[in-house]
Amino acid sequence: MTNQALLVGRLLLAALFLVAGYGKITGIDGFASMLAGKGFPQPLIMAYGVAALELVGGLAIATGFLVRPFSLALAAFCVATAFIGHLGDTTEMLKNFAIAGGFLVLAASGPGTLTVQRD
Repeated sequence: MTNQALLVGRLLLAALFLVAGYGKITGIDGFASMLAGKGFPQPLIMAYGVAALELVGGLAIATGFLVRPFSLALAAFCVATAFIGHLGDTTEMLKNFAIAGGFLVLAASGPGTLTVQRD
């Protein structure tokens, strides 16, 4: 795989999390209320944690910084949210599983050479 393709793949994966994280942080009270409705303890703290993971993880993937650990973390996050947030909606669950697969491939292949971090 070319370094350019890895860059494009990273940017496409990162875009979802940057947009979602920004939406969560700008609507944190609504997101926390949704978490509270699902029975999560400390929903506001969890809401900030999820938003931070999405924003920081998305930025790290986009720039190529600590790609392997963030890819693994975001893959686990996608699988967890498939079961927590999309149980019963097969299409949404499969979407999350597919994104997790993309992150696992990225973790295995590495970020390529077009990154801010050098090995």
